[in-house]
Amino acid sequence: MSQISIRKQDALDYHSKGRPGKIEVIPTKETATQRDLSLAYSPGVAEPCLEIAANNENVYKYTAKGNLVAVISNGTAVLGLGNIGAEASKPVMEGKGVLFKIFADIDVFDIELNTEDPEELIRTVKILEPTFGGVNLEDIKSPECFEIEQRLRKELNIPIMHDDQHGTAIISGAALLNALELVNKNIEDCKFVISGAGAAALSCAKLYLLLGAKVENMLMFDKDGLISKKRNDLNKYVQQFATEQEGIHSLADAMAGADVFLGLSVGNIVSQDMIRSMACDAVVFAMANPTPEISYEDAVAAREDIIMATGRSDYPNQVNNVLGFPYIFRGALDVRATEIDENMKMAAAKALAELAKKPVPDIVNLAYNEKNLSFGRNYIIPKPVDPRLITTVAPAVARAAMESGIAQAPITNWDEYEQNLSKRLGLDNSLMKFVIKRAKRNPKRVVFADAENLKVLKAVQEVVDEGFAIPILLGNEEKIHSIISQNNLDLRDVEIIDTRAPETAERLKHYGDIFFGKRKRKGYNNYEAHKQMQVRNYFAAMMVETGDADCVISGLTRNYPDAIRPALQIIGREEGVKKVSGMYILLTKKGPLFFSDTTVNFNPTVEEIVEITELTARAVETFNIKPRIAMLTYSNFGTADGEDAIKMREATAILQKKHPEMIVEGEMQAHLAFDMDLVRENYPFSKLAEEGANTLIFPNLSSANIAYNLLKETGDIEYIGPILLGLRKPVHVLQLGSAVREIVNMVAIAVVEAQTK
Repeated sequence: MSQISIRKQDALDYHSKGRPGKIEVIPTKETATQRDLSLAYSPGVAEPCLEIAANNENVYKYTAKGNLVAVISNGTAVLGLGNIGAEASKPVMEGKGVLFKIFADIDVFDIELNTEDPEELIRTVKILEPTFGGVNLEDIKSPECFEIEQRLRKELNIPIMHDDQHGTAIISGAALLNALELVNKNIEDCKFVISGAGAAALSCAKLYLLLGAKVENMLMFDKDGLISKKRNDLNKYVQQFATEQEGIHSLADAMAGADVFLGLSVGNIVSQDMIRSMACDAVVFAMANPTPEISYEDAVAAREDIIMATGRSDYPNQVNNVLGFPYIFRGALDVRATEIDENMKMAAAKALAELAKKPVPDIVNLAYNEKNLSFGRNYIIPKPVDPRLITTVAPAVARAAMESGIAQAPITNWDEYEQNLSKRLGLDNSLMKFVIKRAKRNPKRVVFADAENLKVLKAVQEVVDEGFAIPILLGNEEKIHSIISQNNLDLRDVEIIDTRAPETAERLKHYGDIFFGKRKRKGYNNYEAHKQMQVRNYFAAMMVETGDADCVISGLTRNYPDAIRPALQIIGREEGVKKVSGMYILLTKKGPLFFSDTTVNFNPTVEEIVEITELTARAVETFNIKPRIAMLTYSNFGTADGEDAIKMREATAILQKKHPEMIVEGEMQAHLAFDMDLVRENYPFSKLAEEGANTLIFPNLSSANIAYNLLKETGDIEYIGPILLGLRKPVHVLQLGSAVREIVNMVAIAVVEAQTK
């Protein structure tokens, strides 16, 4: 497995492009009219102010406090960068806010404090308490972080957690429980060696004690050596782990016969011999980042019975804090807990451990290029993309808060609560992760017909860095190299083919012969057929047809009919398909929506609508999503007649008879596809009465094209497409002027399609 390559300029461009930074504030109420504004501010805002003044608890009813967390740092211990200052920590704190939002739908204000004085920091956070429902302390150096968190927990009445301490402890605690279960060892009997004595290491050790470990079985090391009773330089937080054991002079001495190694220190300080000296079925958590205390490769090569975890995503058993903090705060906020206590942390660890033992959803297997992830030595903790995390960890934390007596708003209906958690997050965050991870399983050769374009080359750079496709560039080699050089891209190993270069002549003749054979009775003479091969769209399509490439990406600089024509003439339709069609994916907060036909057929017949729906449903299923199809028009189940209404009504009837298992309903107006209360009240017979549609079929090209363009432009919605359906081999034609991200997404989809075809 390879680590994702991140170039410096890519990272800088990501944070600076468009609106600088990664977050913005979005109003959640109507603001369109003067009356709206009068309700939002003066004079209407006075009423909730008075209600809160009469009863402070009403702040949770009338403001965003109950879903708002402060991410607070003074920049004294930022990632592996050290004390870089408050302002330099802001990108990290914004990033933490992004993770809170996308994983648990929690809003965040990041606050960077320009002070290293613990008392000043504590006072600042205390006077901010009325604003926030919880506080996530971040990247504050040890040992001050311990005092700061302890004081704030005592003196504030909202949840406080220093994630650098407790996040790693909770996730590694879950991993430890499962690792010891697999090797049939009791935690109270295990000998621990801990490299590191900072915030995370101390918090891990303390949680392990709560899980049953014995402090007398722990040997802890800092940069100066063993934490021993003989030392007089230990702060009060470390002294608990000072040992009286004699004869331990080095980390190597300590590891002989150890059951568990926990590393939260620096890279490459553990040797293979040290791993070999450990007890049987050794558990090794080497979590220094980005370089572990011992590399995964060296550790597993040293012995076969090891259970290994790191902090890296490119190896099994990643100890990733994102498995914990979003859901811990979600559960704490939802019951309005006054703190995050040890019971809640333990509950989170145990919930994560139990989740790892359950069957893994297909979307997780596919996202990690696995056929069947299951509980075992290489899977002791869940993966961050597991959609069950929010409905597993948050309820466990909420229950623990209630059991501790610190929940001010206890949950009474747990089924309803879990349903609400599921609805908080759509699938848009995971759909493209799923597609890209699946593409990485078997990268395919993708030929780019418009490679003399900076957007295309930037997209190719991302594809190369991610490693999910093998690009082939068509165009003038000198011009392509010039664009690469001017923009500091690294595409030195990417193949470039110039259709007009002498060395391509033999291939041009071969392709021309094949094309003439296909089109000699369809308007082309021999000369024209061979000349057409110099047109890159035709050359690219012929590469795929002959097996010299697996899929085509074209169209960025050409109009749609000119870009699609070569695919139809050279590759043609799948067997049994009469009409090619186009589908767009719109990634909304409520999940992806699939639109068809958006690009090809002007006014399809009933039979063509049926075929378009079948092709679209099959495409949706490739994303591991069950299509729920709404046949749209201006009529609801016979309320109006007219050409389009009758067409969609008849197509629905044919589909329901032909595919009784298919969830397809119509004809209906667009709003009815999503308003389940209205459907249940007026049309309880509908197959969409329990859950709304995710696939929309339109009666003609105009309605489909207008609908998706309006949504993507006015709704700030990311989209993917158009995806051509019904061709024998994958050819995808980009919309004129597509952005780099859209090109990358289309490449990933093309590769997955090539894998299945």
